[in-house]
Amino acid sequence: MNRGISSETPLIEMSNGQKKFGLFQALTNIDLTINEGEIVTLLGPSGCGKTTLMRIIAGFEALSSGSLKIDGKDVAALPPEKRPVNMVFQRYALFPHLDVFDNVAYGLKVKGVAREERRSRVQAMLKTVQMESLAHRFIGELSGGQCQRVALARALVNGPRVLLLDEPLAALDLKIRQHMLAEMKRIQMETGATFVYVTHDQDEAMILSDRVVLIDRGRIVQVDKPQDMYFRPRTLFAAKFLGETNLFEGKAGASSDGQILLQTPDGPFDITAGAVPMGGAHTAVMSVRPEAMSFRRCASQDDHELEAEIDDVIFSGSRSFFHLVSRGGQKFRVQVQNLPGAELPGTGDMVHVCWRKDSAIILQP
Repeated sequence: MNRGISSETPLIEMSNGQKKFGLFQALTNIDLTINEGEIVTLLGPSGCGKTTLMRIIAGFEALSSGSLKIDGKDVAALPPEKRPVNMVFQRYALFPHLDVFDNVAYGLKVKGVAREERRSRVQAMLKTVQMESLAHRFIGELSGGQCQRVALARALVNGPRVLLLDEPLAALDLKIRQHMLAEMKRIQMETGATFVYVTHDQDEAMILSDRVVLIDRGRIVQVDKPQDMYFRPRTLFAAKFLGETNLFEGKAGASSDGQILLQTPDGPFDITAGAVPMGGAHTAVMSVRPEAMSFRRCASQDDHELEAEIDDVIFSGSRSFFHLVSRGGQKFRVQVQNLPGAELPGTGDMVHVCWRKDSAIILQP
């Protein structure tokens, strides 16, 4: 049965989670619900607390205070082996003296699963991860991507409700990593397990996730679908951490038509998205993604425009990145898709840069 479609049934529920190591506050006020069948990524910079949060779900660490439920049951007193979870580590932790089949079968053997059932379940799982033809290879004879498939199969063959993945692709090169992300989505759809994935790589989070949990200094900053978090970040940290963005600082207040008016050295910009405290002008930042900008004169009142000089051009295959300085001294970047035969401006050229108002958002610094 394919259960690989996310439901609205809560599977993991953490309320007011706190974690201290001595005097160090690793996690603060963690309120998080993960639904059955989701792929949820815990994303953030190194040391932000994402791995600690995963280890608490796994049972390797305990909350200092707060509650954790899995499938509606309080699991605070349960050791890792009694929880309906399994974990895939960055370094795979496979047994080099066992072949692929026996590595995958190991957990079932420990649990006392009968030989014929064990064989059937392992064969089915090896087919799911497309490793059935390599069942009798030893770990030292496999590539990094193949080892990762074996680690996934070994974790999933036990039928966990939740699979925890702690930066499992960090040791792989770019092309294999991209391929494995697609494979993990396929495997999750076929098995129906809930995946909780830890990474500091924004691209992995965007590609893989149903929802992203962005963490900074032990606190959840935002929980959202990848596209919503990218285009509508709620904080300056979120805007800067996910991808690249241009930041225009100024004084913001309400305009006569109820929009947000940002006064900058390059003039006023009225913006519909974001929030500024009421009562006078406040320092704020307008965030605009480089790919939302283009070299053209604006033809609509729903667009913003400024004039700038190109300071540098970086060619990157399918894309070019233009570094510019506006007349008001603002430094920013424009990203353009490279097309055969297209003529683009060069270093030293004065250009008009245009973007839609609804591609900008106001954030608090």
